[in-house]
Amino acid sequence: MSDRMPEPGEPAQEAAAPASGGGAGHPLGRRLRWALIGTVIAALVLGAAGGAATALVLHKNPTVARATGTATVCDSVHIASTVLPSVVTVSVRAASGESGVGSGEVIRADGYIVTNNHVISPAASGGSITVTFSDGTTEPAELTGRDPRSDLAVLKVDKRPGLRPIDFADSDHVVVGQPVVALGAPLGLSSTVTTGIVSALDRNVPVPSDGGQTTVLVGAIQTDAAINPGNSGGALVDCAGHLVGVNTAIATVPNEAGQAGGGSVGIGFAVPANLAGHVARQIIAGDPIGYAYFGLQAAPVTSQSGQTVGLFVQAITSGGPADDAGLRVGDIITRLHGHAASDLSVLTALVTALSPGDRVEVEYVRDGDRHTTTLTLGEQ
Repeated sequence: MSDRMPEPGEPAQEAAAPASGGGAGHPLGRRLRWALIGTVIAALVLGAAGGAATALVLHKNPTVARATGTATVCDSVHIASTVLPSVVTVSVRAASGESGVGSGEVIRADGYIVTNNHVISPAASGGSITVTFSDGTTEPAELTGRDPRSDLAVLKVDKRPGLRPIDFADSDHVVVGQPVVALGAPLGLSSTVTTGIVSALDRNVPVPSDGGQTTVLVGAIQTDAAINPGNSGGALVDCAGHLVGVNTAIATVPNEAGQAGGGSVGIGFAVPANLAGHVARQIIAGDPIGYAYFGLQAAPVTSQSGQTVGLFVQAITSGGPADDAGLRVGDIITRLHGHAASDLSVLTALVTALSPGDRVEVEYVRDGDRHTTTLTLGEQ
């Protein structure tokens, strides 16, 4: 078996040209769409103070289904037997003693595993990471690299006999309504399997990141398959058992204090497999993960009624894309790439989804007059 991780959507043992550019072959592929998430978005890492355990989800009366748009339900028994050996439980302990549990999947036979950055971030500056395989054996893991912007990380364990990499699907071909299966360790319960459908596509979801910052899951896959704390980094697969997404966050009903409520309410989000594969390959190769950038700093501007009317340009990088496009400090950006500049997550989503060299139309107000310019994104 080859140790090379296949390109997303690549048939086993066949070569494929690397994806490039910002069109259909780009790691995100789809055009940006914006969705208002009127709930609290919670990361799916299970901390040391996690809630009580719940029963392992079992599947009854499975119906065999082909991996096509006409399928109505997956053969969850077959998927569990073939995919669970590729799924691991990730246990993390920080140098401070903080601990957490998440999930991951083997992506190469020589021991590379993909998970979420927020799963392993407590141990990124010291501590330990351990993975547990479906047969119950455990091994220490080393952090190969991580990318807080996409909330992805890659771990490495020693090569062992029978290590089975998960197969990648082409996540650009996922359709709303198709059945999917989620595998991982919700509430620390390893090798849990749940089923559902793809509820929506192209969700841009702001989620917590390192150091109290926020990142955006761009083009995320929304699913109603039950995922809970501990599922972070786990697999979302199609009826063929191929990875379509990395489970990352859930929407919960906020409590009276406006904080995240309990577990799954049937709205979960996964990083598309194409993006996960793209970032993982760069991390494994030791290449810097280049993102586009605007070359400006901005802050939301609100009206007297409290509604955001745009982004106030606070600073401009000399010689950067915004400077070259003629933007100035004091301008108020009202639209970016056809989308209302309603908050800073718009900037974050665009630099994650687009590529250096892509052109972005910017509408802005200066001294009460409206203007339009075209900005060519740089590389950061």
